[in-house]
Amino acid sequence: MLTFLIRRLFTAIPTLVLISLIIFLLLDLAPGDPLADQPLSIPPDVRQKMRDALGLDSPAYIRYLLWAKQFFWVEPLVFVDWVTGTGFSEGMQRIVSWQFRAPVFDIIIQRLPQTLWVVGLAYLVGVLIALPIGIISAYRQYSWFDQVGTFVSMIGFSVPPFFSGVLMIVFFAIMLPWFPSIYDTTLVVNDFESFGQQIRQMTLPVMVLALQTTAQLSRFMRASMLDNLNHDYVRTARAKGMTEKVVLLVHVLRNSMIPVVTVIALGIPSIFGGAIITEQIFKVNGLGQLLITAIYANDLPMVQTLAFIFAVLIVLCNLIADMLYGLLDPRIRYD
Repeated sequence: MLTFLIRRLFTAIPTLVLISLIIFLLLDLAPGDPLADQPLSIPPDVRQKMRDALGLDSPAYIRYLLWAKQFFWVEPLVFVDWVTGTGFSEGMQRIVSWQFRAPVFDIIIQRLPQTLWVVGLAYLVGVLIALPIGIISAYRQYSWFDQVGTFVSMIGFSVPPFFSGVLMIVFFAIMLPWFPSIYDTTLVVNDFESFGQQIRQMTLPVMVLALQTTAQLSRFMRASMLDNLNHDYVRTARAKGMTEKVVLLVHVLRNSMIPVVTVIALGIPSIFGGAIITEQIFKVNGLGQLLITAIYANDLPMVQTLAFIFAVLIVLCNLIADMLYGLLDPRIRYD
């Protein structure tokens, strides 16, 4: 497995370089001017100096190489300095957001906790709910539980988050004022009372996002379980006198998790990407909303960095899923 891991890592490097180049070229060719929102009263010579300061008139390959150097060399050195207290990155130019006039990674780190609180917890809740629902629905196919699970999954698939989010606000924030409709990003959790307020303001966005995750994963889990329940090894295990619990949770579940692991792993980058629509509805100041505001402001360094971070996460999660295959199925060998 170690040889396979090293081989995949060496394959991922040119893949990520190509992805970064494609992202840069797409954003560079996109219409829009970062200085379009500046007042028209600015003299042309001052506007030109602003463009020179942002590097907008430099050749595309120069701007790409500068960004790649900052992303792969300068920013890791900044992290090392932050951990060890050294000064290796002192005086080096970092990736700076045109909109916030601050380093991009500093802003991302500020927004990351809000995304993890809401979107990360919603994904975890969705996975923990979806797996048991899929297992029971498959074992009791066409029962009332399976019918209810299918109905809820259809709702989760068909109802978009901008509609379900508004419904949640109408019912649980206006008609029944149980939960706040706007997420307070300035809340500091330092006691039980503030922790309760944090739980209350997280409830509605977590419910909206968990509904989508549960609907998707429960259907995958059910289909995979049904496929394995009809195999010969299940009948053999039952013929040997094994209990239904052992057959279902030890033999069938382990084989059924192989395709589900792929879906779960590929969904992890969406946590860091944030649920853009849901964050906009509930005013969660996370990475999803940061990406939207950066696009509106033509903040190319921010958009490019966020998009490439999501691409890196997707490649890494694919690698993690491949590693888990060998643990779930002993027949899979990588070396």
